[in-house]
Amino acid sequence: MVVGQTDAGYNSAMPRYRITLEYDGGGFVGWQRQENGLSVQQVLEEAITGFCGETVVTFAAGRTDAGVHARGQVAHFDLSREFKPETVRDALNFHLKPAPVAVLDAAQAEAEFHARFSARERRYLYRISNRRAPPALERGRVWWVPSPLDVGAMDRAAEILVGRHDFSSFRAAQCQARSPVKTLAELRVVGTAPDVEVSARAPSFLHHQVRNIVGSLKLVGDGKWSPEDLRSALEARDRSAAGPTAPACGLCLMEVVY
Repeated sequence: MVVGQTDAGYNSAMPRYRITLEYDGGGFVGWQRQENGLSVQQVLEEAITGFCGETVVTFAAGRTDAGVHARGQVAHFDLSREFKPETVRDALNFHLKPAPVAVLDAAQAEAEFHARFSARERRYLYRISNRRAPPALERGRVWWVPSPLDVGAMDRAAEILVGRHDFSSFRAAQCQARSPVKTLAELRVVGTAPDVEVSARAPSFLHHQVRNIVGSLKLVGDGKWSPEDLRSALEARDRSAAGPTAPACGLCLMEVVY
C-alpha cells in the first residue's frame, strides 16, 4: 500500500508522525535517496514498511550530506492508521537494525507540521581532533588536524560571519537554495587541544556552508590567514576566494528548533 502525500508532504486525512533520529552518517550517501548508494531516508522508509506494511515518503529537517552525522535530525511521515508513539519508536528501531540509525522519540504531530518547513532553527556542531596522534576511538567522527591551531584566532574570525550576509563564498556549486543570503545566529570556536569544536546556529544553511566555513577557519587557525582574510573571502562572494571544504566526518546535526 502506498500512502498518498503531496510534494509538500501534506495530507490532512492521515495521522502524521514526527520522529527524532540519531545516526552515524559514515556509511550513507546522505539523508536523501540516491541511486548511487544507501541513504538514511531509504533505510527509514524500509523500516516503516517492515513495521506496518505501508510505503511512505519521509521528510527531514536537514538533508545531511554523505558522511554527516546526526543526533537530533527530525523527520515526519503519514500513516493510514494511528499507533501509539512509543509503538512507532520501538517498532522502527527493531526494523532499522542493523543500520546505525535510531529513533530517539516519536510523537503524533499536527497535520500542518512539516519537519523541514516548520523548523525555526538548525544547530550544527563540527568537531576537530587537534593532536599529533590520529584518532582511534573517534575515527570517522572528527576531522584530524595534527598541526596546532590557534583557537582564539579562529573564534575571533568566526565573529565576522555572524549576522546576515551573502554567503556565496561558502556555498557549494550544486546548492539549490534560491538565495545565497543567510543569517548566522551563532558561530563559535571553542576548546583546547585536542578537542576543538565549531558550533553554528541559523534558521537554514546553504549546501556545504558549515563545512566550507570550517575549512576557511582552519586557515586562520594555521596562521595562513588573518581574520581580515576571512572577511575578504566573505566579501568576494566567490567560492574560489574561500578555503577548502572540511571533511564531512566532523559535522553533526545536533538539534532542530520548532
